[in-house]
Amino acid sequence: MHPVPRAESLHQVIIVGAGPCGLSLSLGLARAGIDVTIIDKERTIDARPRACHLTVPGIQACERAGVLDEVRSAGFNPKNLAFRKLDGTPIVKLEYLAASQSPEATIALSVGRFCQILLPHAERNDKISVKWHSPVVDVGQDQDSAWATVRDEDGTEKRISGDFLCGCDGGTSQVRKSLFGEKNFPGMTWDVQFVATDVYYPFDNYGYDDVNTFIDPHEGHLVARLTMNGKWRVAYQEDKDMTLQEVLDNQPAHFEKILPGRPKPGDYTITNINPYRLHQRCAEKFRVGRICLAGDAAHLCNPWGGLGLSGGFADVTGLMDCFEGIANGKANQSILDKYDEVRRSIFQTVIDPVTTKNFRRVTDLDPDTALEKDPFLSMLAAARNSPEIQEKMHNVPDRLSLL
Repeated sequence: MHPVPRAESLHQVIIVGAGPCGLSLSLGLARAGIDVTIIDKERTIDARPRACHLTVPGIQACERAGVLDEVRSAGFNPKNLAFRKLDGTPIVKLEYLAASQSPEATIALSVGRFCQILLPHAERNDKISVKWHSPVVDVGQDQDSAWATVRDEDGTEKRISGDFLCGCDGGTSQVRKSLFGEKNFPGMTWDVQFVATDVYYPFDNYGYDDVNTFIDPHEGHLVARLTMNGKWRVAYQEDKDMTLQEVLDNQPAHFEKILPGRPKPGDYTITNINPYRLHQRCAEKFRVGRICLAGDAAHLCNPWGGLGLSGGFADVTGLMDCFEGIANGKANQSILDKYDEVRRSIFQTVIDPVTTKNFRRVTDLDPDTALEKDPFLSMLAAARNSPEIQEKMHNVPDRLSLL
């Protein structure tokens, strides 16, 4: 017989960060009967353009959080994709990206809109307390509890305590810095910055698919449908040394260069723009005692393929399982060591190498020979005339993250 885990107290979890991971984790824990306090340094949710597709891990997290139907209604299922040359010529197209009958079909929905859906659920949940404008300056723990030290608007500091604490506070995570030091986030930074924009422009008039990846050594970029009423995500690369103002000043020329029809500023409407650096990084550990890391606080990767957000949601459902098991007396806190082991291994052996390959596919390949030289693109081309390959691809649970 297996020994019964020693019963441990778990009534309260502190979550630092009210982003997609923090909000979905809070709702999942609340449904399991666990009280949650969410702490965030901002005054409201971050609406800057970031990830815009929910794949299988995100859909599973939404189901656990009780918001899947609402999230699915707010977004749509992309039906097709294309890899293209800079002039728009298709290299290869795929017409069955998401089977509409699948309950886990990819959902196109911006992270900002996703958080806007989840936040009201958290605010009206009796088991969740949300504290805005509460920057964390340090975290700590003892044998029985974990806490965050936050600074109020008047400069005074106070502790917010719980049984466990989760850092879901993004790539600049103060929780991670408090655990491992300001500069200790092993990995590398790509030699470019990425500029994500939300824009209204008639890409349908140019025959664009729902997801379009442009392969070019200098101008590799993404154009993806965000909504069914004309909003698209255009994400392109820019010089890493450009300041924010320089990026903004250069945006019209960049759009005229890469978008079909060579549009001038009056031909499109940009509703949001967000330049950021790209990284491949992973924290030394995702669990230190009663403090855990999840999402971008734990690991970073470039956005090609959407595995950053997908990996974060997989962290979230793993933590839901662990904390629910502890609360129900089916596990003790050593189960969090397994969370750390499994999730770090998946980043190191899957997410990091796959997203690195995805980045290099877009930026290193010659678009004229990409189809012959890249096995993934060759597989997509072969799938168009092969029911057997099509069936295998339909059975891959997270098709979009392979790209």
